[in-house]
Amino acid sequence: MEFWITLSILAAFFQSVRFMLQKKLSQVKLTASGATFARFVYSAPIAVCLILLYLSQADHVPAVPGGRFWVFGVLGGAAQITATVCTVMLFGRRNFAVGMTFTKTEVLLTVLIGGVILGELVSLAGFVAIILGVIGVLVLSGPIETAGPWWKRILSPSAALGVLAGALFGVSGVSYRAASLVVESGDPIMRAGITLAAVTSMQLVGMALWLLWRDRAEIGNVLGAWRTAGFIGITSLAGSFCWFAAFTLQNAAYVKAVGQVELIFGLLATVLIFKESISRREALGISCIGASVLALILWA
Repeated sequence: MEFWITLSILAAFFQSVRFMLQKKLSQVKLTASGATFARFVYSAPIAVCLILLYLSQADHVPAVPGGRFWVFGVLGGAAQITATVCTVMLFGRRNFAVGMTFTKTEVLLTVLIGGVILGELVSLAGFVAIILGVIGVLVLSGPIETAGPWWKRILSPSAALGVLAGALFGVSGVSYRAASLVVESGDPIMRAGITLAAVTSMQLVGMALWLLWRDRAEIGNVLGAWRTAGFIGITSLAGSFCWFAAFTLQNAAYVKAVGQVELIFGLLATVLIFKESISRREALGISCIGASVLALILWA
């Protein structure tokens, strides 16, 4: 198995655990913004310390990245924050596995976004797989929240939040790959570590300023929930590092496609942890998107 595939699977696992913790915090103690802020306040300092330690032991230290690195870093970081907030909000509307599946439009949209930003395209067979994934999203947008014409169900708030989150996660993945490729090093760990430390630090500062302006008390709530929020930070750091390292080795669309094994983790969490049920229609939609992911891996 190629190393980037292993990294993608590990990233998906850590992301599933983080989303479970964020869902729990958003239901009990924190707002969607607070649950998102928790991942940065407890991960950015660790990321910076670890990369500084790694660089101190390295034979070659790359030059400070130029403007292209920071532009893509800011773009990816802002997109990821917004996407995470949308995802946490979505968990309050639908069960855990379906909420995660809605965000999986990200693998379809990443192909398109990667083509526009980096010129990384997919094959005709890959396009067929994308269409299959779209069908899965439409199935998941069935008669849950509204009755009446089919277009009202497809344009439901849950569908809108999920597709928006997926698009923004796609932007962040492609942007992170673009930023990591700017780092002048052949070492994927160094590239990933530098990009991760820079991005999470910017996200920490940005969200702290936002909460100071809009919801100052939520910062104290995040710090007060350190027992669970600390695990969010740790799992976020582990997952993000695996994503970033995989992005340095492979097209972001393919990395995200393999990362769709997160659906399996989400199903297990839904049934075993949150004790939530999944309807036949929802299972069909998840199956379609899962088949789309498998097709992307085999054909693209």
